[in-house]
Amino acid sequence: MNAQLSAAEIQALMQAEARHDSGVYAKRDIMLVRGQGTRVWDASGREYLDCVGGHGVAVVGHNHPAVVTAITQQAQRLMICPGSFYNDTRARLLQRLAALVPGLERVFLANSGTEAVEAAIKFARYSTGRPKIVAAMRGFHGRTLGALSATWKKAYRQPFEPLVPEFVHAAFNKLEAWERVVDERTAAVLVEVVQGEGGVHPATPEFLHGLQRLARERGALLIVDEIQTGMGRTGRLFAFQHYDLEPDLVTVAKGLGGGVPIGAVLMGPRVRELKPGLHGSTFGGNPLAAAAALAVLQVLEDEDLPARAADVGAYLRAGLTRVSGSVVRAVRGLGLMLGVEVRTKAAPFLRALAERGVLALPAGMNVVRFLPPLTLSHNEADRIIAAWADVAG
Repeated sequence: MNAQLSAAEIQALMQAEARHDSGVYAKRDIMLVRGQGTRVWDASGREYLDCVGGHGVAVVGHNHPAVVTAITQQAQRLMICPGSFYNDTRARLLQRLAALVPGLERVFLANSGTEAVEAAIKFARYSTGRPKIVAAMRGFHGRTLGALSATWKKAYRQPFEPLVPEFVHAAFNKLEAWERVVDERTAAVLVEVVQGEGGVHPATPEFLHGLQRLARERGALLIVDEIQTGMGRTGRLFAFQHYDLEPDLVTVAKGLGGGVPIGAVLMGPRVRELKPGLHGSTFGGNPLAAAAALAVLQVLEDEDLPARAADVGAYLRAGLTRVSGSVVRAVRGLGLMLGVEVRTKAAPFLRALAERGVLALPAGMNVVRFLPPLTLSHNEADRIIAAWADVAG
């Protein structure tokens, strides 16, 4: 399908969006109109290799045929069904999600990562009867008031203070800091295995296992935020599986729906039995999103995309490291979640990459982040490496 527009049409539509949009997004001067696999096209017909992927959403690629078919067929049958009624598609998704990780056999379905975090916080407080949540410095968990209270960045938090009370932050990868603040009032510790927005910082195995031990010893629950790292992104279905962790709650979203909004909380046996009316969502678990998620999970399995992410991710990381010049401080990450820390601001590098047909993300002021679909090939990784060599070699 040709979605190309004239220069005048593009300009008029950009002006309309800028005029009527809320203003909370910093816009890039690109209008995307079509996607397929690892590629997206702008309104003038230019092709880009997409390492933004809807902020890590497009794990199976844009418009994967299996996801498109599932959505189309479900839309023709039933799109909305509240949780107060049983639904066949939702039931199949719940079964599939409950079988992903031994012990995490109950699931709450929502519509986004932020909603999943909000639910996990509520379930932890309800299960323990305690108020306090300890989260990580540099962590990002969402922008609604509860999730924002767990998020570290001052610029996100300050305009909306006072936030939800009883949230405390401790230094990432420094267990001794958590030992000082996790106490008998702590409902949960909340952590990302790889901090995404915080600069693509992986946790150490020692830190994660220490955090799990600390939570158990002090009666708190362990919440692992897999919103960006989940669905194969890091080379395993969930990043915590690299370290044989046993979290009590796992928050999932982004890639799970293949582009359709969905969120989920996977819950273990230490989470108390939940009663009707304790929480809920009008759209959570709707059949359309459930159908998309079922298709994504099947594609991840059929195409062995977590293994591909591990393989191509290691190849891409080695290539980025090899061609990086003195402007680069570090290349880090796991699987196809990679960050390149530069000595200046990231924004000029993002613009230069886009000029060379590669779209990437910032992760803070000085980190360039790559979150391509897990279908990325070695040849496409070479294209990213060549573009990076051009701008930072």
